[in-house]
Amino acid sequence: MSLPPSPTLQKNSVYPSLRDRTVFVTGGGSGIGAAIVSAFAAQGARVAFIDIAEAASRSLAQQIADAGHPAPWWRTCDVRDIAALQAAITDAAAALGDFAVLVNNVASDDRHTLESVTPAYYDERMAINERPALFAIQSVVPGMQRLGFGSVINLGSTGWQGKGTGYPCYAIAKSSVNGLTRGLAVSLGQDRIRINTVSPGWVMTERQVKLWLDEEGEKALKRNQCLPDKLLPEDIARMVLFLASDDAAMCTAQEFTVDAGWV
Repeated sequence: MSLPPSPTLQKNSVYPSLRDRTVFVTGGGSGIGAAIVSAFAAQGARVAFIDIAEAASRSLAQQIADAGHPAPWWRTCDVRDIAALQAAITDAAAALGDFAVLVNNVASDDRHTLESVTPAYYDERMAINERPALFAIQSVVPGMQRLGFGSVINLGSTGWQGKGTGYPCYAIAKSSVNGLTRGLAVSLGQDRIRINTVSPGWVMTERQVKLWLDEEGEKALKRNQCLPDKLLPEDIARMVLFLASDDAAMCTAQEFTVDAGWV
């Protein structure tokens, strides 16, 4: 017997504490990041984001404004350039106010083999998938200290936890996210700054569908997920909203997995 279609969610949670809250998102122009930016905007938050993709970022900002939500602040930025990343955070804070929420979302899961990795390639992968998170946190923490609270949300991955292959450098970078989260939780917590990891499963972004959702991929979803529905960017955004809100006031140093039961 086949399952009925997945029911459309008619009502999602509204978090009063997120209205007018200042939020900074890295890699917010497309995919999971765009869903996160849109979700915060729909809550009435004041959102800033950066992304390397100018056209996608411009389109997203226009879509949000057209929907009647506060227009986001955004800038084209290559996070491999830490000075540019930190300058963007500084400039965005000058426009919107100190950031109460940071979402370290930016990542690139390009495929590669162990044999092909050179020191330069390894450094480049870390410069995208690992290094920006720490320096973004470094930039927002003084503002969070002035506010007296804050929430840092690091995007991890279940790929390495499920022994995913084809991206050893990405696996190294994403496994380090939990170390960053837990390693900063005590020191940040003294200023009521919470820090958590959200680890998505295989999310059906446009990129993932285009590059990897073939017949074998469909079989893998059916075989490995406990739930029959495809995981969408909006599913990750909902968990991020919760952790940014005051409803999660006592959640820190934790990993929250959103993967339809794969791992």
